Amino acid sequence: MSLTAAEWTIVALSLKVSVVAVLVTLPVSYGLAWLIARRRFPGRMLLDALVHLPLVLPPVVTGWLLLILLGRGGAIGGWLYDTFGITLVFNWTGAAVAAGVMALPLMVRAMRLSIEAVDRRLVGAARTLGATPLRAFLTITLPLSLPGIAAGAMLGFARSLGEFGATITFAANIEGETRTLPLAIYSQLQVPGSEDAVARLAVIAIVLSLGALLASEWLVRRSQGARAHVL
Repeated sequence: MSLTAAEWTIVALSLKVSVVAVLVTLPVSYGLAWLIARRRFPGRMLLDALVHLPLVLPPVVTGWLLLILLGRGGAIGGWLYDTFGITLVFNWTGAAVAAGVMALPLMVRAMRLSIEAVDRRLVGAARTLGATPLRAFLTITLPLSLPGIAAGAMLGFARSLGEFGATITFAANIEGETRTLPLAIYSQLQVPGSEDAVARLAVIAIVLSLGALLASEWLVRRSQGARAHVL
């Protein structure tokens, strides 16, 4: 199977968008996961529901909400444009934002489970030995939850690769700019006689997504094995 130059461009753009989406979303995801896993506060259940809302909300609705908030006429998007000259809609950075938002729930869930699996007694013991909350977090919670962070990142990467609805609504379907693998496959399906191109792109999408899922599962199993060994 040989890809054309245009198809290689699509693959490269998809990888760039997915990697940037994961990198930008990673600290936010971990912060939310830690907050939900370790803190009890009014509105915690509502925050948890809002974090997971993109999983059940139609992706087109999520893209529409992003358009309202981050579009040039939106509250946040207008401020970004007026202050820094940054425009997210109709370019690849907007596609990365849409992919990151859709990947956020999966990343938070994987990281939350990993944080909850860290024995609180270890943190308590470190505190009794004089460690500050920050030091206990950096030396115990964070290292022990690293496999969950990596697994969440892999899940987020796989989800970003497959993002369609929010991306096409918020960033549009612009060749060479926002046309990632799902959008390219959709576009090719509208062209008679393009079955071979669709098949090539679909195979690439399957291989990349399956690889990310397998890596995530391996990291989860490795984390469970290492934790059982410690206990």
